[in-house]
Amino acid sequence: MQGGFTYLGLIILVSVIGMVGAATLKIGALMQRAQAEEELLDTGAAFSAALQSYAQATPKGQPLQPPSLQELLKDPRTPALRRHLRKIFVDPVTGSTEWGVLYRADKVSLGVVAVYSLSKARPLKIGNFDARFVGFDAKRHLSDWKFIAGAIAPVLPVQPVTPPSLAATAVENAAPPEPAPAAPEPEVENRTAPPAEPENTR
Repeated sequence: MQGGFTYLGLIILVSVIGMVGAATLKIGALMQRAQAEEELLDTGAAFSAALQSYAQATPKGQPLQPPSLQELLKDPRTPALRRHLRKIFVDPVTGSTEWGVLYRADKVSLGVVAVYSLSKARPLKIGNFDARFVGFDAKRHLSDWKFIAGAIAPVLPVQPVTPPSLAATAVENAAPPEPAPAAPEPEVENRTAPPAEPENTR
């Protein structure tokens, strides 16, 4: 009788150990997957930075996007060797150097707009992304994480803008003298409104 209870206890113990082992393996796999996703974000950020660097180095009148990822490794637009990306990274999720590429207007000739993983797996991370990963929340597949240039629009030719700190100090310094200067007012009016208009109306 006692041997029967011992045998039953041994079976229960083995079952518990098996369940704990399976749970441990599952937790380990989940942790490994979470790490792979974090590496994917870092790798994608490197692609984004490379696309941004390429756009910023674009000569006037030329497309801001590279025709392919290869142009990020060696920019053919300048005689000097310039690399925006040191290598085509391995996708930490798929283990391959093959990436999905999104082209502008779906035409290769117009250049690469975004890079993404070819994995269709559901991401473990669905929120709390860095500000640089806009629109990544609640995506259904890892392939939905599209890594674009850091800021495509601001890369276009933009006139220099006064830093906010300098602009603020300029406003503060200009505010007190506003009541006093009455003489410069006619000059401002002449610049904004041409003196010819009143003569034509008359």
